[in-house]
Formats: sequence, C-alpha cells, structure tokens
Amino acid sequence: MTEPRIPLAGVIGSPVSHSKSPQLHRHWLNTHGIVGHYIPMDVSRDNLEQVIRTLPKMGFVGVNVTIPHKETVMLLADQITDRATLIGAANTLIFRKDGKIHADNTDGYGFIENLRSGVSDWNPKAGPAVVLGAGGSSRAVVAALLDAGVEEIMITNRTRVRAEKLREDFGHRLTVVDWVQAGNVIEDAALVVNTTPLGMVGKPELRVPLDGLRAETVVTDLVYAPLKTGLLKTAADAGCKTVDGLGMLLHQAVPGFERWFGPRPEVDVATRAAALR
Repeated sequence: MTEPRIPLAGVIGSPVSHSKSPQLHRHWLNTHGIVGHYIPMDVSRDNLEQVIRTLPKMGFVGVNVTIPHKETVMLLADQITDRATLIGAANTLIFRKDGKIHADNTDGYGFIENLRSGVSDWNPKAGPAVVLGAGGSSRAVVAALLDAGVEEIMITNRTRVRAEKLREDFGHRLTVVDWVQAGNVIEDAALVVNTTPLGMVGKPELRVPLDGLRAETVVTDLVYAPLKTGLLKTAADAGCKTVDGLGMLLHQAVPGFERWFGPRPEVDVATRAAALR
C-alpha cells in the first residue's frame, strides 16, 4: 500500500536565517498534529527559477517568499491574485496538484488583521493615515488601508519619487508629503504606520518629529526586532494606542498554512511565544 507523501513547505529568500517563519509553522504543525515540515531555504537569484520548478516534484505544496524574490516569483507564476498584481509582489506560492503555480500576497491581510487585533475599535474612517516609507511593504499596507475604507493616506518617503509612484498606482486618495514635512502631517493623523526598516536592530533610528502625536492616534510599526521600537515607545508615552509588528508576520502566515496543510491556524498567545523563541 502506498503511503501518502509528507507535505513540505518553506520560506525562500537570501538571506533567510533570520526568519521566524520556520518556528511559527512548526508550532502550528505540532498544534494540529500534522506530519509535515517547513524548511528555510537560502536561494540566490540565479537559482531561483530552477528551485521553484523543482520543489513540487520533491513533495512541496508551497512556499513563502521573502526579500529579494517577491517581485521575481510573479514572473514564474501561472495564476496571480488581484491583490498580488496590485501590490506588484507575492509572498505566498501554492503548488497546485495540476502543476500550476498560484501566487498571492498576504502581507496586507496580515497588516489589517494585526491592526484590528491590537486595537479592536480601530475605525478606518476616523481620519487620515500617515504611511512612512514607499517600498514593497508600503504598497501592501496602502492597498489594505484603501480596501478597509481609509479615505485619505499621506505617504512620505526619503526618496520622493518612490512615493509619487505609489500615488500614480493607487490614485487620488493618496497625497505625497516631503520627508522633511512628515512631523507636520502626523499632527492630523488618526493612524501612523512605519513601513521603513528604520528603528530595526542594526539600522538607524527613525528620525521623524513625533511631538505632534495625540492620545487618540493609533501607531503601528512593521519592525518587530525590537518588538518595542523607538517609535512605539514615544507613541506609548504620548498616550497613543500602539501595535507592534510581530502580529503582521503571524497573521500573514495564516492563509498560506491553511492552503498548504488544511487547518486554519489561530494566532494566539502561544503562537506569539513560539515565534519569539
């Protein structure tokens, strides 16, 4: 009698040793009693296509994709979701039984779920959102905020032309603000989101004036190392509701795990603990 193949998934990037995804998915596999594995794979640009084409033959049901391959894998996919197309990048691949590669982007979903989990009464209609940064993560955040019903987003980036590109791609609800003016627009913000790596361990601090923060402002940072960034500390001291970046990582992983392994996992205290181990 033929034994069923053990389902395999993983994360592809370069570097990838820092990823918390393996311990997160291992926790969910153990929680649901699933015989399967989730493997970190450091893959160079030159080898990416060969690896992606080979994985399904080895029993892989899908992979997460991280820097620097999120845009490139779009060229290898047979089917791409609307949200991945809008964002211009994919972080989740599903290897279908018919041999086709399905590409999705769950970063925006993870961002909104984390925001709602951290601030249960968050109201997208409360006022403008200020988004710091205009990279790939910013595109996912902007798409998610617009979809949630935020009526005005002020986008600011150290290189203005990248912010202008977001305004061009996402439309009139975005307003581009010069980086040196970021502190001024924060005064009117209902939500402030840092999508830059500034404030991360090993990176420079986020040097944006924050004295305009009000107690009713919600502040979230996509950086999760450290969990409490300088931005979040300052915001908490000002009485703001704050949301750290770890939850986004956890929530964005839920749809992929469900598609690959079956059960829909829960993001709870034990999940956070597993990711932090």
